[in-house]
Amino acid sequence: MRHLAGTLVIALAASLATGAACAQSTVYIPDVIELSGPGAVSGTNWRDGVALAVDEINAAGGILGRKIQTEHLDTQSNPGISRAQVQKVLDKDPYVVLGPIYSGSVKVNMALTQQAEIPQIVGAEAADITTQSNPWVFRTAFGQQFSMPKIANYLHDKLKVKSVAVVWVNNDFGKGGHDKFVKEMKAHNIAISADISTEQGQVDFGSDVIKLKSAKADAVFVYTNEEESARFLIEAKRQGLSTPLFGETTLLSQKVVELAGPAANGVRGHVGLSADAPVPAIEAFTKKFSDRFKYRPDHNGIKGYTAVYLVKYVTEKNGKFDSKAFGAAMKGLTLTPDKAPGMLMEASWDQNGDIDRASFLAEIVDGKQKIVETLPKLNRGRAE
Repeated sequence: MRHLAGTLVIALAASLATGAACAQSTVYIPDVIELSGPGAVSGTNWRDGVALAVDEINAAGGILGRKIQTEHLDTQSNPGISRAQVQKVLDKDPYVVLGPIYSGSVKVNMALTQQAEIPQIVGAEAADITTQSNPWVFRTAFGQQFSMPKIANYLHDKLKVKSVAVVWVNNDFGKGGHDKFVKEMKAHNIAISADISTEQGQVDFGSDVIKLKSAKADAVFVYTNEEESARFLIEAKRQGLSTPLFGETTLLSQKVVELAGPAANGVRGHVGLSADAPVPAIEAFTKKFSDRFKYRPDHNGIKGYTAVYLVKYVTEKNGKFDSKAFGAAMKGLTLTPDKAPGMLMEASWDQNGDIDRASFLAEIVDGKQKIVETLPKLNRGRAE
């Protein structure tokens, strides 16, 4: 019995030592993202961007000698499930949490990462995510308070529109964008001739297009998620809607173009990120992504990829794995592609966690996103 007890003690000690060694050789960075439900198009792009970056970084030796350990947990595009998934990963003591993309999900789960004082890097765009004094949430995409002024300037200065109709999705993403857009239209003296709310996951846009045809606006601004955007464009083409269609990143995304086909041609808008951007680093990323996953990425793939590299560069700057130090280092940070090539473009973060970088005006031509103008960053932070 003494011999057996001694063997068990030795085995237990060896197991604990192995576990400790594994913990010291890896860093846990989970990804909580939309892999099913209405957000699956966005979430799978993000997931694959994350996977590509993780494999590249691990192949090059990891971060400060430690390999990234990750897992992808499905929110099912449901805020309640996203909160449960974030709580699940927090129980495993993560260094940083990645995701989600849907604003409604981020709003309900970011309180958990804030309480745990764990940085959360999200793909969400709702304006009020970064106005709640949460020092632990950081964006990979423009907040609506940054993108909508650029859209308004384009409609007013370039298109010279006097009236616009708005089609928006009735969720946290859509409500925030709608409110910011309407505010900007008023500031530019552009009349709202129709204000049409649609539902997440909506399939039939027939009656909405009829309303738009009767509104006789100079332009239509469409602010819905990817799958709904494609369905709307198909219906608009079927009914012969001739009003120019304008939107933000989702309306011009690669997946919308694929789903809508010829119905997407002629759509114009502002895109914060694009796989078709005339940036050599983005072109190289797009090729790597397409070769591996056999489809062309959209902006969410870029967001997921750069989120992981952001963790790498900030950690290396700090010289240690310290979640609190990570959060502090993000305030006012600027990363440039010469020193941080995985970021693909120069990017800055303000005290609220909002990102600033160059963006683009684009048009869908012959089934492809064509960049027609590059818009500069709004401000500059400190370069690292």
